[in-house]
Amino acid sequence: MKQHKFKILLMIVVVLLPLAAVELATFLNQSLSYRSPVGVEGTEQTPRMQGIGDEQAEAEQEAREKPYEEAEYREFPVVGSRVAVWVIAQLHLLFAAFVLAVPIFALIIEFIGYFSKDPALKKRYDRLAYEFTKLLSTSFSLTATFGAFLTFMLIILYPKFTNYLMSVFSPTFLPYVLLFFAEAFFLYSYYYGWGKFSPRVHLALGVGLNLVGTAIMFIANAWLTFMTSPAGISETGALISTWEAVTNYTWMPINIHRIIANVAFGGSIAGAYAAYKFLQSRSDEERAHYDWMGYIGNMVAIAAFLPLPFAGYWLASEIYAFNQTLGLTMMGGAFSWLFIIQAVLIGNLFLAANYYLWLGMGRIEGAERFHKYIKYLLVAITVCFMVWATPRSIIATVEEVRAMGGSSHPVLGLLGVMSAKNTAVNILILSTFMSFLLYRRAGKTAVVEWARKGNLAQFAIFAAVCVFVIFLGVYGYFVETAVRIGLSIPQVLSVLIAMVAITVIDVFLFRGAKKGDTNWGKIPAVSQYVLIFLAVTFTWLMGLMGYVRSGLRQHWHVYAVIRDTSPDAYTPTLGYATQVVSVTVLIFFVFIGLVFWLTSLSDKKSWQERAAEEAEKKARQAQAGDGGWQPEPAMLRESNPADAS
Repeated sequence: MKQHKFKILLMIVVVLLPLAAVELATFLNQSLSYRSPVGVEGTEQTPRMQGIGDEQAEAEQEAREKPYEEAEYREFPVVGSRVAVWVIAQLHLLFAAFVLAVPIFALIIEFIGYFSKDPALKKRYDRLAYEFTKLLSTSFSLTATFGAFLTFMLIILYPKFTNYLMSVFSPTFLPYVLLFFAEAFFLYSYYYGWGKFSPRVHLALGVGLNLVGTAIMFIANAWLTFMTSPAGISETGALISTWEAVTNYTWMPINIHRIIANVAFGGSIAGAYAAYKFLQSRSDEERAHYDWMGYIGNMVAIAAFLPLPFAGYWLASEIYAFNQTLGLTMMGGAFSWLFIIQAVLIGNLFLAANYYLWLGMGRIEGAERFHKYIKYLLVAITVCFMVWATPRSIIATVEEVRAMGGSSHPVLGLLGVMSAKNTAVNILILSTFMSFLLYRRAGKTAVVEWARKGNLAQFAIFAAVCVFVIFLGVYGYFVETAVRIGLSIPQVLSVLIAMVAITVIDVFLFRGAKKGDTNWGKIPAVSQYVLIFLAVTFTWLMGLMGYVRSGLRQHWHVYAVIRDTSPDAYTPTLGYATQVVSVTVLIFFVFIGLVFWLTSLSDKKSWQERAAEEAEKKARQAQAGDGGWQPEPAMLRESNPADAS
């Protein structure tokens, strides 16, 4: 009992002790704090109080008389202004690329289904186009959100520079906003009107959506290309012609390059979505559908990816034409090593795309006869990849430089020049095209009389172009630099002509051909991870190339017009840039995962249906009485031969 009373007393002391400490501290604070002396009424303030009052009055007067000065820069906490704008701008561009690309191939797929005479195939293509379009609703909202975020950040963090761009391009802002409203109208009408409008009206909405989206991209591209290759202004930066500012040196090349790159990027993201759904599928029917969807997305990505390097060459040549210093900085200066990373990424894209095609041939009956050619294509792709990724000069120690006789390797250094790299990339494109051709032929047997001659003609065209491309590459070592650069044009044209000619022959060659069955869904799961890898690599590559395009200006906001005088007026190191881009890519795929999840909710049953199914299941278990097992209705249906047929 005494012990119990002691515990109660101890608890009371523990509770009261903090209260007593607080009271004591309050008493001491009031007793020891300064208090003005108490005097009779009318006693004047002490000198200390009067000094404090004078200081406050002076500060208020200075604040009222302070003139307005426009801030040139403002600092963003922690990461800095440049990185903050960099990340938001990249996220906005990635979502914008996706939103612009998906309607293009969704409309193409819908057109194919519309003109198809097979009702089953028409329904299949229509479902595929609709499923691609489902990804747009949330993505469009995120694009607009990041665009508004970017605008506010530019106004807050770079007010003077933003005001200058507004003064140059103010006539384009109203059309841009009106087009944005039009895009929203066409997008939501196209999506929510699926099956509600007649096919022709719906196709017209799709055409309007693509035209408006392309026009929006063209206007926005004028703003960013002006910063690299300004035009339509005086030497001091005063506006002379808005139209010339829009149609600057790099405007049309970046338009073409972005259209192609957006389609390739959008196809890869759509393929990744199909892979995500394939890996979640529980039935053969779902796996077959999403396997086909992933195949279509990958084919779109590859078809756009093959001509993409040629559009890049055109853009690079226009940069050289505008200012040779920019061109030298891009290919032989601070950014030259970034192009080695680009070569590695593009080489991985080619390898992964070909690997997916080779895996896909396993689902086609009769494709075994082409397996023997895969090893030769793999060797050609690997060798071209190695040549393309070989730098001209390498980072080496003093001893290594002395042993080599310079910063370039005496043998491998020859592979670092443009002659070798142009040759490698063209052979790489031709090899990938041949993989696609083998996949297209898998399971087909030509029945036309001239089948043998057609095959020989295709092989002759392919062999002749390979020899021609390699000859021009070797010849480039023996001519001047200007001639060597010009040789890339006939190389590109010959490859394009060869791909078109071989494709045309192939279409007529296999018209009415005997076809083997394609077992959709019967493909290894690793193929779906290849699709996801392609999407991630495409995104990372776009981020790095965006850094090159913007970084070429170095310490200029608008090249040679508005100088960057902020604390960030320096070129980031390659390691730092790749870290920023990698974090941005990670953030993008977090949001894309959110888009995939929200889109997949429409395929799930409502909570009422799930609750009803759960109640039905419990009722069946209760009817069993002894806890025995009873087959579910779905199992009974599958076991019925009539239902299965």
